[in-house]
Amino acid sequence: MATIVAATLLSPAAWAHGSDDGAAHADHGAETHDAGLSLPDADAAWQAGDMTVTAPYSRATLPNAPVAGGFLTITNDGATDDRLVAASTDIAGRTEIHQMTMDGDVMTMGALEDGLPIAAGQAVTLEPGGYHLMFMQLDGPLVEGDTVEVTLTFETAGDLTVPLSIQAFNARAAAPHGTDPHAGH
Repeated sequence: MATIVAATLLSPAAWAHGSDDGAAHADHGAETHDAGLSLPDADAAWQAGDMTVTAPYSRATLPNAPVAGGFLTITNDGATDDRLVAASTDIAGRTEIHQMTMDGDVMTMGALEDGLPIAAGQAVTLEPGGYHLMFMQLDGPLVEGDTVEVTLTFETAGDLTVPLSIQAFNARAAAPHGTDPHAGH
């Protein structure tokens, strides 16, 4: 089971292409991606109170996969801290907020029992290999091209329902327009 979970949340593109994350390198200013990767619109946003959510997506799963991950960025535009305390969706029997960490060669993953803090004026990205939503007891496979709704519950801002676009098995989040595609290399 742990192998299936890790396979779901780590970038499959890295397995096939070494350390590359699967995104094609583009000329500065150009916005291109590998063929087959349809990524969420980096400019779309959903808001509740001071919380803004961008680029929500999940990856397609194999039939009978028991779990999937949900990924997005949460920005707190307010002057006070908030916390993502829960998430829910009709596609899973249970949804948790998780963190994946590596300690040398050992991967650990677990639920954040107290939720995920979102500091005032800061953004937190839920992404493969880090913080993420964990959808367990899936009702069926997640199919590329579909959209599923996920309700995020914030301690202060309340509930926010966002559409997660189901992307290719090896999808990565889209960068906001105007960012350097080579940043961080």
